[in-house]
Amino acid sequence: MVPAPALGNVVDWFKTMTTNEYIRGVGTQGWAPFPGRLWQRGYYERIIRDDDELNRVRSYITANPSRWATDRENRDRTDDIFGGERP
Repeated sequence: MVPAPALGNVVDWFKTMTTNEYIRGVGTQGWAPFPGRLWQRGYYERIIRDDDELNRVRSYITANPSRWATDRENRDRTDDIFGGERP
């Protein structure tokens, strides 16, 4: 029996395939190009052990896009938490 791929390999494959598809869409569908990387480096792996934790993760996922304006990874953010300098 062939062993299942490691989760990190699956995530890497997913990021590669979706990036390539997006690049094709930029060229053929007129999608907006992205500067730099489409995906942030790495990912956070976590085991969800119960319904309470699952609900916290769901809430985080739902609310996270609204935090993008102040995210330190967002070079276009509107706040100035670093005194004008970006990490």
